[in-house]
Amino acid sequence: MTSDETPETSARPENPAPVKNVGFAYFLSRRIIAPLARVIYRPRIEGRHHVPRQGPVIFASNHLSFIDSFAIPMSAPRPVHFLAKSSYFDGTGLRGRISRAFFTALGASPVERGAGQAALDALDSQERMLNADKAIALYPEGTRSLDGRLYKGRTGVAFLALQTGAPVVPVGLAGTNEAMPVGAKFPRLRPRISVRFGEPLDLSHHGPATSGKARRLATDEIMAAIHELSGQELAGTYNEVPAHNPIERIKQVFPHERR
Repeated sequence: MTSDETPETSARPENPAPVKNVGFAYFLSRRIIAPLARVIYRPRIEGRHHVPRQGPVIFASNHLSFIDSFAIPMSAPRPVHFLAKSSYFDGTGLRGRISRAFFTALGASPVERGAGQAALDALDSQERMLNADKAIALYPEGTRSLDGRLYKGRTGVAFLALQTGAPVVPVGLAGTNEAMPVGAKFPRLRPRISVRFGEPLDLSHHGPATSGKARRLATDEIMAAIHELSGQELAGTYNEVPAHNPIERIKQVFPHERR
């Protein structure tokens, strides 16, 4: 997608599925799991007063570990929705039921990952949540940082903020990659994590969501705020998934908008 292109609206469903509210499992997790996690990890939580208690909100965070999607909902002062791989919900047997219950309790919704129609469906789902005055959590880097550095942000978060008018609350996470490194099956008990919420960002001054320049400038502002909170070393490049064929390698070389 070039900087002047916008998501295809014609391919979006005319009658999208309604947004589901968080259920009993989510509130149970906040009353039981969250206090237990705070006792074990003694997280440093800063800036909760910055989070708007009502209306649409986008939490934009750095991404270091699988447990980031647990740390943010359990630290925020309001319910937080996020998208998770559909495979976490499709499993069978006891393991499948446990996985489905766990991610449902965190406020996660299943989504097919990928480009094309899958990417449009993800944008649609997130936009519907924001239009229903929900709070969502997203990672502008796109995927976890394997070396601890902060990578350039992709413009999908900025698009949603400019499209819906939702404020963006930057989040800086630290220590989650030590609590649960990439590849670990279970989190460690000793490392202490920190979650820092920044002041909400109104990105409307950058321009409309249809402008590639506005999306890029808004994304850079978001990433600057995340960097100030996390203190990570800047990578200065995108956190690209390794290319598996020549076409993917060409796409990574030539300029295009990372959504």
